[in-house]
Amino acid sequence: MSDAGNSLYQTIRPFAIGGTSGMVATVCIQPIDMVKVQIQSRAAVASPIAIAREIVVTQGVSTLYTGLGAGLLRQATYTTARMGIFDVVSNRMKTTPNEKLPFYKRALAGLAAGGLGSIFGNPADLVLVRMQTDAQLPVEQRKNYKSVADTFGRIIKEEGVLSLWKGAFPTVLRAMSLNVGMLATYDQAKDSLTPICGNATVTIFASSAIAGFFASAFSLPFDFVKTRLQSGSKYKGFADCVVRVAKNESPFAFYRGFATYYIRIAPHVMITLTVAESLRKIFK
Repeated sequence: MSDAGNSLYQTIRPFAIGGTSGMVATVCIQPIDMVKVQIQSRAAVASPIAIAREIVVTQGVSTLYTGLGAGLLRQATYTTARMGIFDVVSNRMKTTPNEKLPFYKRALAGLAAGGLGSIFGNPADLVLVRMQTDAQLPVEQRKNYKSVADTFGRIIKEEGVLSLWKGAFPTVLRAMSLNVGMLATYDQAKDSLTPICGNATVTIFASSAIAGFFASAFSLPFDFVKTRLQSGSKYKGFADCVVRVAKNESPFAFYRGFATYYIRIAPHVMITLTVAESLRKIFK
């Protein structure tokens, strides 16, 4: 391979690995994500098991995979961008190829990657939420979206192109906090565990589990507000949503469904990072 070809390959590689690993993880955890969105979009509290049972009984098992196409599209845009940008920014921060970056530099790289990546991924994220919450609306308010393309088209036609970035502010905040918890914490945990466990599978799993917890804890409040705004709820904006939820439902409402969110985020993080590590070894 020529120098120019190798340079292009090395540039594209982290983006392709990020998107592919994210899509694999999404296929695995889509049902959990569906339940998580249902929990957050309802004012009344219900258990994850009760909601999952309700969905299966009233709408069928296949409903748990509603919006899978939008979820895959989101990973193809959002995760491709955020993991690729994180890799590029982290490498640019290094003075030598093997330098171990301090956590604050990894956190800065995670913030930048998450923010930029979420801008690319917000339209697909909005479509995913709309498809997942449509069935729980009153019959007269349902849009009955037929597909990802149909949802995109109708949102643009009925609400305008810019509405695809509705909820973008909390989405950016969520992505930035999640990326710090996921990517920066993962690298830090991996560096700490490698001298103890070696560069083995157990190190990757343990590091990704730690990253999954912090990613969940940092990002859930922003994810909650994002879901409320994108589901079509009548809030004026980010601040209005935060104030009204805190006043009418309690401040603890922002962490409603944490167990489900963690069960959704942790496996997604673990699968994404494990697949990414495997792909890096294959495509050096």
